[in-house]
Amino acid sequence: MEATIATDSTGTSWSGGNNNPLGASYGKMMMWFFILSDALTFSGFLGAYGLMRFKFIDSWPIADEVFTHFPFLHGVHAPMYYVALMTFILIFSSVTMVLAVDAGHQMKKGKVTFYMLLTIIGGLIFLGSQAWEWKNFIGGSYGAVQLNDGKIIQFVDASGHQIELEKFAVSSHSERTQLTRDKGVWFMSESSLPPFSVEEVIAGFKANPDISIRLEKIDPVTKTKTIVPRAEAMTYLNETKAVVKGANLQVNEYGKPLFADFFFFITGFHGFHVFSGVIINIIIFFNVIIGTYERRGHYEMVEKVGLYWHFVDLVWVFVFTFFYLV
Repeated sequence: MEATIATDSTGTSWSGGNNNPLGASYGKMMMWFFILSDALTFSGFLGAYGLMRFKFIDSWPIADEVFTHFPFLHGVHAPMYYVALMTFILIFSSVTMVLAVDAGHQMKKGKVTFYMLLTIIGGLIFLGSQAWEWKNFIGGSYGAVQLNDGKIIQFVDASGHQIELEKFAVSSHSERTQLTRDKGVWFMSESSLPPFSVEEVIAGFKANPDISIRLEKIDPVTKTKTIVPRAEAMTYLNETKAVVKGANLQVNEYGKPLFADFFFFITGFHGFHVFSGVIINIIIFFNVIIGTYERRGHYEMVEKVGLYWHFVDLVWVFVFTFFYLV
């Protein structure tokens, strides 16, 4: 009995890298299917973010006041500078990936190796930068207090610039112990202790007449947060529930906890994609070095991983636009 192979009307089979529908091999078609499904996932996440951003448009944290750090420039106010640098590095890594794919088409192993290495380095720098950004976001910049209704109150000086709690809070040197499950009821625990207690912050505020507070609410005219006159400030501070330092999934010194939730989830999900892409690129890189694709006679695998890398870069452009610029 002779084996038969099913072919389409053009007489070509969809296997083994032969001519295929849309001029793409099976592997590239599957990569496009994965990219399409993943794009729908990211669209859902960004759509949900946009909905919440619009719902709380009058009190959403201002990105220029949150992402102000730059490595090795402690105390320098550099809004969005490092995020822009991260974006440039990731986009540049997409350029080097294009050059690697082009070199693969020309069967130039040395150039493929070089440009793949640059792509991997760019991805690692981006991941390190994202980890550094997370560290600063979690650790916090200035500190704030949370009211009984959950709203966040920040402190500003006479010129309207936000100031750190450390600059005015009066330390009483009292010993406080973090509540953990082994020190209380099994279901009771709290996050790490803030640097000051509520009483210390209020005492420092009373002792510094040049300090006032500002609310989450954004002034529609100035596009800045509303500063409360000092005469009215104690009305809010008397409702203080806790001192907040940094951001986590429950509380956020910059304002709405939803902002931190979306930040961790969306940038973390994208960071996982970049990490996966770096690992895959490293595997392909070593395959290039040992001549795997030279023996196959083509560098299609480099092209397929390039499609994934370009997708990851494109998604970051949307994340950057939605989360940092809008």
